[in-house]
Amino acid sequence: MAALVSDELEALAAIFCGPQEWEVLSRSETDGTVFRIHTKAEGLGDVDIPLELVFQLPATYPLCLPRISVNSELLTRAQCETVKDMLLEQAETLLSEPMVHELVLWLQQNLRYILNQPEPRKGSSQDAFAVSPAMDDGLWLALLRLDHMRAKTKYIRTVQKWASDLRLTGRLMFMGKIILILLQGHRSNIKEYLMLQKTSKVDVDSSGKKCKEKMISVLLETKVQTEHTRFLAFEVKEYSVWDDLQKEFEAAGLQKLFSEFVLGLVK
Repeated sequence: MAALVSDELEALAAIFCGPQEWEVLSRSETDGTVFRIHTKAEGLGDVDIPLELVFQLPATYPLCLPRISVNSELLTRAQCETVKDMLLEQAETLLSEPMVHELVLWLQQNLRYILNQPEPRKGSSQDAFAVSPAMDDGLWLALLRLDHMRAKTKYIRTVQKWASDLRLTGRLMFMGKIILILLQGHRSNIKEYLMLQKTSKVDVDSSGKKCKEKMISVLLETKVQTEHTRFLAFEVKEYSVWDDLQKEFEAAGLQKLFSEFVLGLVK
């Protein structure tokens, strides 16, 4: 258990690496580990809600639930308690495996729906607050650029697996030395993909050692518009001429994106 917790803490520290996003408050053999995460989630009216989440992982975690407290300057005490209760109910479905990151992602994806629910009655089941996977705030699109791939075959397999696991569609596109990744899916899943892309040892360096991707550029993140075509799968494509790459974007209704973000790369 200690090794699992240690690995999870290390991963969380790498994920929440921004200023004041992560802080370990205490460690004890009897009381476990207590840490704080500062993050944001979309609330009602598309307002970003700042959240302070404090987790205490008991010595028997993850075979038991973590203790959780939720605070936010934009939520009432009752709303914070509701969010905490929902997190604990979600945690029950993840017992026996490290779950903190999953819980934070779940909250970022579902906070607006939790806040939009009526006050629960005592004794009501968790189904009163169940969030349907179909409920989302629409598709998002991200365009990424990679500088290079040394271990190309392995890198491509990894990107395909991440896209499949996160239910993302789109394209991995090669045009000469230009490498682009076009993703469509729920915003939180795209964010998780970016986290994986930046924190996983997905390539090798010039000496052949595994290394993290340090040369990725996020060219664009935006909601999918009505004129955009929805990709049905994630595909890997290589283009021999520039016009073919342009036609791929045009077929998807992304002519403006191509002109603004891709055309200049060939110069």
